[in-house]
Amino acid sequence: MKDRLKPAGKASLLRLTFSAFLSAALACAVWGQEEQVRFNVSVSVDWLQRQFSAQASYNLSQAGVKLPTGRLMGEEILKNAYPQLLRPYLLSLRVDSDSVIKTVVDNGELSFDDIDSLSIGADKTPLSLSPDLAVMIGRYTIPMEKISALFTRHRQAAEPETPLLPVQTADYTGIIIIADRELPVHGRVSGALLEPCIFPKVWDTNMNIVYEREMSDPANRENTMIRYALTETVFRPTPSGLEGELADLLGSRPLRIIARGVFGVHPTDPVIDREDALKILSTDNNRRLLREGRVVLVLNEKMLK
Repeated sequence: MKDRLKPAGKASLLRLTFSAFLSAALACAVWGQEEQVRFNVSVSVDWLQRQFSAQASYNLSQAGVKLPTGRLMGEEILKNAYPQLLRPYLLSLRVDSDSVIKTVVDNGELSFDDIDSLSIGADKTPLSLSPDLAVMIGRYTIPMEKISALFTRHRQAAEPETPLLPVQTADYTGIIIIADRELPVHGRVSGALLEPCIFPKVWDTNMNIVYEREMSDPANRENTMIRYALTETVFRPTPSGLEGELADLLGSRPLRIIARGVFGVHPTDPVIDREDALKILSTDNNRRLLREGRVVLVLNEKMLK
């Protein structure tokens, strides 16, 4: 028995009309040349707290949306629009010295859907209205761990170099690389403050790779490859010089290293002495610290917030 199509009732027609209006409004607001509807976005990246935060707003007043009846409409428009509003800011995040996320998308390694999925899965606060009731506001937070997980494609950690002539060294519980001042840029007659990125590399003064993202354990999704910190947080008045989360990560006997330079198209990669690199690479225990991501990079405060 064939189903019969029933004529749409008044409620169905209202839903269809609202859906059509919503699609038209989004097209006008996000892609139209002459925007009658206004969106605004502000974004911050906190490398210390390891999170990407954004606020997206939709101007109800300029859109001609009247309250209280139009509140639901405003909420639906913002809910549908915010992933594309956040997309260009996520695409501009620096992955490493050579690339931002857009570079990776352009190379076909990720898609726009992958990037939008980050926004859709963001931690959200309930939508709210500005004090003058003219603007609908949404706030979104994405942990850096979720962003870095998109790039974790290797199935097992690559082994770092094992030196032919290991040095006698202690077994450490974590690694701290201090690069909070302007340092010489390798290959240039200039200096720079180290910049944060999702996957910095660590080089030694012989320009050998000491640490890169493929050396981190892909099963360790809770931690990024490297965490960032401020100088005062790694010289606390405790036996290890650490407190709180950093103490948990780096343990009671961290190895502290002073960076000697920076390297890269963008200055994201610290360069450490070969002697310090050998302290890391000469024992199974210290190489394990790389695999487990027990590495903290200390940068200048103005580069991290």
